[in-house]
Amino acid sequence: MSDSMTQWLERQAAVRDRRGLVRRPLPRAADERFIDLASNDYLGLSADPRVAEAAAAAASLWGTGATSSRLVAGTTRLHLDLEQELAGLAGMETALVFSSGYLANIGVITALGGPGTLIVADEHCHASMIDGFRLSRSRTESFTHNSVEEAGRLLADRPEPRALIAVESLYSVLGDEAPLAALLALAEQYDAVLLIDEAHSLGVTGTGNFQGSGSVAGTFLAGHPNVIVTATLSKALGSQGGAVLGSALLREHLINRARSFIFDTGLAPASAAAALAAVRIIRDEPWRAGSVRSNAATLAAGLAPALAARGAAVDRAAGAVQSLAMPSAESALAAAGAARTAGVRIGCFRPPSVPDGISRLRLTARATLTPEEIEDSCAVLRGILEELP
Repeated sequence: MSDSMTQWLERQAAVRDRRGLVRRPLPRAADERFIDLASNDYLGLSADPRVAEAAAAAASLWGTGATSSRLVAGTTRLHLDLEQELAGLAGMETALVFSSGYLANIGVITALGGPGTLIVADEHCHASMIDGFRLSRSRTESFTHNSVEEAGRLLADRPEPRALIAVESLYSVLGDEAPLAALLALAEQYDAVLLIDEAHSLGVTGTGNFQGSGSVAGTFLAGHPNVIVTATLSKALGSQGGAVLGSALLREHLINRARSFIFDTGLAPASAAAALAAVRIIRDEPWRAGSVRSNAATLAAGLAPALAARGAAVDRAAGAVQSLAMPSAESALAAAGAARTAGVRIGCFRPPSVPDGISRLRLTARATLTPEEIEDSCAVLRGILEELP
């Protein structure tokens, strides 16, 4: 490596260290005994024997990898069954599975973008969407988080013939909901498409008979011609991969234009089988979605006294994610380390992972948490919060 590049890398490392922004992978053991409030395994399905057995059977039958792109030899019956059942769960016409949720967002945004498409995006959109905006070559404007009025102003005077409104149904850092009904009305008014990332809501939210089906299913948004949904298979579904859900016309367009689908090796059959098993469990066991939301509420209530003493409150969320603002990146990192030492794994979000620049502890509830685990976690976290400066 050249001297100039080496020196630049050394300066970058020094800046990260000075700002408390160093990140390192923390390996976990298969038999570790942590209380997990950090992962996105919201329904506890990554360790469900039915999901694991489906993955093992698929690996034995189809091999360990897809062997090529989906358009060469990488599509199996499992992929098609998964797409059909995912679409049914979410209330959309069709689905197309990608090898990650990140690539699903990049694929649909770049395939619909270009100089003729204006993208109007919530400022809290996930990094995968932001990278899609950049790669799409579209003019992109961001609006203040959840501000429908500001999004409308950006759409009103556009010269582009097409427009895309990009949001998450549940936001990954704050855990709050997008005003989907108002955003769809905006999309209809300005002849735009509403792209909804359901990464943190699929399997968790839902109304009536659609518990666990996400925030779109069972509402007037499901199957609406102005609505596209993206999802990940790696959170509530406990597997790996991503999907874009929408019309048959959209699916055909993505197969032919989405570079992250065309040129990527297909999702491994074991992951497709695991996700398919998880979809069926979510459909047949809707109590899991209710449990994760109930456990999230119990966590929030258990931390309320310690936060109130600091003049703060937990950001009560509609899904699994609970967000606790911290004074600094250093204090967030120290609090997460103290919790880990006490046997509780929590998320630590620092810039640039937080869209508003405020470092946070992020707690993710799971359906399989026991009352004792929740009580013990709250006791540990209350002690840590009380000791903060």
